[in-house]
Amino acid sequence: MATTTLIPCGDFKTSYGSDTTIFPTVTSRNFAILGVVLLLAAPAFLDRFWLNQLIQIGYLGIAALGLNILVGFTGQISIGHSAFFGFGAFASAWLNNRWGIPVWACIPLAALMTTAVGMVFGVPAARLKGLYLAIATLAAQYILQDFFARADWFTGGVAGTIAMPLELFGFAFDTDHSYFYVVLVYMVVMYILATNLMRSRDGRALVAVRDHYLSAEIMGINLTKYRTMAFGLSAFYAGMGGALYAHYLQFVSVEGFTILFSIQFLGMIIIGGLGSIMGSLMGTAFMVLLPELMQYLTTALSGTAIDQALNLREAVAFLREMAIGIVIILFLVFEPDGLAHRWKQIKAYWKLYPFSH
Repeated sequence: MATTTLIPCGDFKTSYGSDTTIFPTVTSRNFAILGVVLLLAAPAFLDRFWLNQLIQIGYLGIAALGLNILVGFTGQISIGHSAFFGFGAFASAWLNNRWGIPVWACIPLAALMTTAVGMVFGVPAARLKGLYLAIATLAAQYILQDFFARADWFTGGVAGTIAMPLELFGFAFDTDHSYFYVVLVYMVVMYILATNLMRSRDGRALVAVRDHYLSAEIMGINLTKYRTMAFGLSAFYAGMGGALYAHYLQFVSVEGFTILFSIQFLGMIIIGGLGSIMGSLMGTAFMVLLPELMQYLTTALSGTAIDQALNLREAVAFLREMAIGIVIILFLVFEPDGLAHRWKQIKAYWKLYPFSH
């Protein structure tokens, strides 16, 4: 009697547990572990410039993930994210300078303080939507900016404030090579926490509020509770990223947390992919490396006819800002689901190649 061999033609999930795993396949888990191992070895091979880029991607990626929880997963809009990022930076420096709390403890405490501020703005904003919510978050941006400039006791006013480097067991993480590991640990932990949140009942409730708030309310989901919680979570991640930023630069200035910075955060999650945890990091990496790409292109075109016609050396600062706006528009038009969606399509294509249909 002839026997037949069944060849699987895809990945099939037969339980809710398998559908909510962090890694959909063993291969994806192994690649994630390999990526972390390679990052752990990065300081031995990369120079200070590239370590600086990776550190920026780390703390900005944490803050961008918080905004994606609010905008991408819950469907709320916020154009004041940089203000919460700045509050976390100032709060961590203030806790250390004023009360002498160790920096390693100031970072999570600053995130909790930022959460409280986010909840203050989140309670009234949770009852708004659309343009009204955008205006409310814009008001939060300018209220906190004015607070930063006037509260000398907290921020140092227009002069800014000093943030001490992180120390642990007598070792100071005051170089790019050492601080890289601090940011890497925080980034991995925060991304795992967000992934687990989205697998939980509360995470599914946030997505339900985004997809159809009326149906969610009929099912018994408290819209005000989860919208407010989303603002708190977003502020927590922003505060964590801001605190890491402060102790990396070791100085915090009021001028760094403008409305343009908030728009850049929105650009990160739009380019990476709304409602995608991996997309938050991909979009952040894209936005951090884009100015360097513009600088490289400007240098490469130096002395050419294009340089003489456009005077690229003087226009490079404007070209960077123009590039950000142009890229956001292009992604909205041609790839509205972001880099994460495109990456999934590429994986799906090669997974079934040559039988891609």
